[in-house]
Amino acid sequence: MDLFAAAEQSNRESAMPLAARMRPKSLDEMVGQAHILGPGKLLRRLVDARRLQSILFYGPPGTGKTTLARLLASETEAAFRQLNAVTSGIKELREALDWARGEVSATGSRPVLFIDEIHRFNRSQQDALLPDVEAGVVALVGATTSNPYFAVNGALLSRSQVFELQLLSESDLVALMQRALEDRVHGLGRYQVQVDPEALVYCARMSEGDARRGLNALELAVLSSNAVPVVLSVSHMQDCMQKKSIQFDPTGDDHYDMASALIKSIRGSDPDAALYWLARMLESGEEVRFLTRRLVILASEDIGNADPNALPLAVASMQACEFIGLPECQLTLSQTVIYLALAPKSNSATTAIMNARREVQQGSIIPVPIHLRDGHYAGSKDLGHGVGYEYAHDAPEGIAAQDYLGVERQFYEPVERGFEAELAARYRAIQQRLKLKE
Repeated sequence: MDLFAAAEQSNRESAMPLAARMRPKSLDEMVGQAHILGPGKLLRRLVDARRLQSILFYGPPGTGKTTLARLLASETEAAFRQLNAVTSGIKELREALDWARGEVSATGSRPVLFIDEIHRFNRSQQDALLPDVEAGVVALVGATTSNPYFAVNGALLSRSQVFELQLLSESDLVALMQRALEDRVHGLGRYQVQVDPEALVYCARMSEGDARRGLNALELAVLSSNAVPVVLSVSHMQDCMQKKSIQFDPTGDDHYDMASALIKSIRGSDPDAALYWLARMLESGEEVRFLTRRLVILASEDIGNADPNALPLAVASMQACEFIGLPECQLTLSQTVIYLALAPKSNSATTAIMNARREVQQGSIIPVPIHLRDGHYAGSKDLGHGVGYEYAHDAPEGIAAQDYLGVERQFYEPVERGFEAELAARYRAIQQRLKLKE
């Protein structure tokens, strides 16, 4: 039976893709994630002390979330059980929790329950975990590609330690692929392979931090070649790498993170970075209306009167994109993004209205001065409304020296950039003229 079991195990492993066969057997074999697994880091200390708590791993695909969950169990010698929130319901979840209680009763040690895609559990399913997590019956390890601060309910989140896994660097991926080429047991070491180092660099770059994608592409490149030895060149890897499949969720982190990067790049006056994020969003299938709305907002929020042409250009861009549609409207978006990025910047219009609204919300209510009140109805003169008002067009230079607020306040603080520098000079001159009445 042992021989049969060993043969079955060997057959199962040989059928696995390279990425599965090359999973590290210990934390020391993990590639990347030094920010949480390095010496003295919190997760490493928890493992070394065998004090696993409930943990949420958050990060892109292929960064090692599932592998790390298995390693936590093996390193702490804890029983391990895995569920996938996509295929498991409340029945399977309750069975797993019953199993965990049985493990604690039988061994006195807390098992690890790993739930992949935990954000796919609804609120009631996540709540079902709380009693056993809080009682310490199970060490929950959840994995998600969505931001847990949005995707996991607050009660479970407050009882868990969140660790963000990062995309692997190109050097990490190259080292991992080199290891796979040399490993004769689990990897591709039994094949004769002559590899151009640039081919591994290309594969790592196209994998974009995803170890699974890089290793599976490497395996395809080796197994699809009939030559002996197999020669891995850059062109051969290009044939084996599929077209990029850009991950994008219009309601998820990527949507908001890339929009944030686009706006901040334009605000920071970097047209090249702004064009890259624009391209990323277009390639990902972002809605053009969302992009144009953001650009119109930015034109007032971050440029304002430093370049008054920015707003009409952004509005024209919105109208043109609505009229033309993709793919041609990418040209309009590119023109607009470049102009807005290079325009002088001012947020004085933004801060001015914020300051004025804060005064209304928090300050004492200022009554409308008598001379500014409506004096067009019968009896208004008896009340004194409008009496003493000076018509601005009859005053020298069209500026009547009178009080328009009743108290002294300054909400608008112009900057000395672009056209607003000219407005600032005019503002100061007007303020001086208005004060002549005081």
